[in-house]
Amino acid sequence: MPTGPESGTASLYVCGITPYDATHLGHANTYVAFDLLGRAWRDAGLEVQYVQNVTDVDDPLLERATATGVDWTELATSQIDLFRADMEALSVVPPTRYLGVVEAVDLVSAAVRDLEAAGAAYRVAGVDGGPDGDVYYPVRVADGGAEGFGSVSGYDDETMARFSAERGGDPDRPGKRDPLDPLLWRVEREGEPAWEAGDLGRGRPGWHIECTAIALEHLGMPVHVQGGGSDLVFPHHEMGAAHAHALRPQARPYAHVYAHSGMVALDGEKMSKSKGNLVLVSRLRAAGVDPAVVRLAIVSHHWRADWEWTDEVLTEAQSRFDRWARAVARPSGPDAGEVLAGVRAALAHDLDAPAAVAVVDAWATASDAAAEEAGAGAPGGVEGAPDLVRRTVGALLGVVLPRV
Repeated sequence: MPTGPESGTASLYVCGITPYDATHLGHANTYVAFDLLGRAWRDAGLEVQYVQNVTDVDDPLLERATATGVDWTELATSQIDLFRADMEALSVVPPTRYLGVVEAVDLVSAAVRDLEAAGAAYRVAGVDGGPDGDVYYPVRVADGGAEGFGSVSGYDDETMARFSAERGGDPDRPGKRDPLDPLLWRVEREGEPAWEAGDLGRGRPGWHIECTAIALEHLGMPVHVQGGGSDLVFPHHEMGAAHAHALRPQARPYAHVYAHSGMVALDGEKMSKSKGNLVLVSRLRAAGVDPAVVRLAIVSHHWRADWEWTDEVLTEAQSRFDRWARAVARPSGPDAGEVLAGVRAALAHDLDAPAAVAVVDAWATASDAAAEEAGAGAPGGVEGAPDLVRRTVGALLGVVLPRV
């Protein structure tokens, strides 16, 4: 992942949650990863414009609300509040702008109307007694150039079809021109929330267009980094880029870099709400686990890597945290200038947080050795060095070590 421009403002858009359940370690892994990027950018003197959406109206949310007998707006609000509390506990710096789809309906519907005016949207007839007028994006309208449809993922049609079916698409919907065409606007159904949208009629946004509309409005184009989990490569980021290219054909590319964090597994399977195999940040917190330890467990893995959460991962993180905390509690220790330089260098190299962790590990080991050699007396070394390490770890890795 690049460090952004050499000076000025760096822009980051990271796709947010659908708030029908609590934050799990897979979510945390993604948002910690891009928090590292923001920290590295700020340390380099850049102003960071970071926008994140929240899909606070969507089928999974409405289905969960119905199943649990809770009003969908109350469910969304409660889960958004919990998510933000979890992110704060994990020391994730909040986005510059955090915007729900409900707040952005007018913005999104305007983008759909613009696509329709540009010949990049079409309407389909209702099925099984449903209403006419659902609006879809024709994926084949995009040109086949370097930034045409398929350029984000690089997937072939068979892979696209499989992921579309698995990840919120409706490939079998009658009336679509292509099975891959994504929904832009869903006209009102009885019992579902809906908003007025001029010529589109009452309804609500499709998934992909929401992020595109919000990013274009609040960050412009191109965005330096479009981020999210690797499960968003297709269809979400592919479709989002296609929408943006159709809306702003003279401003390509949509994003300079598409960056995707790895998946976190539990018991050999990707952690996901649909599988129910979740380790929730809030439950770890309630069990007395220091959120800084959870964050340290996350940054001990490379942000691109898939990895598995186990008891051993948490135990190792707690041991490392205790060792670092003990070392920074001393009044003096080994020179810390190389720690600051080493952590910066590691993050500048594709956000290599494990390499940065190794730098701090080496310093803490040297501090322990110096303390042991000094016996009961104060260890030799540079006075104030431990505090520099504590501040480096807090500022760049986001791991808050206790003050003495």
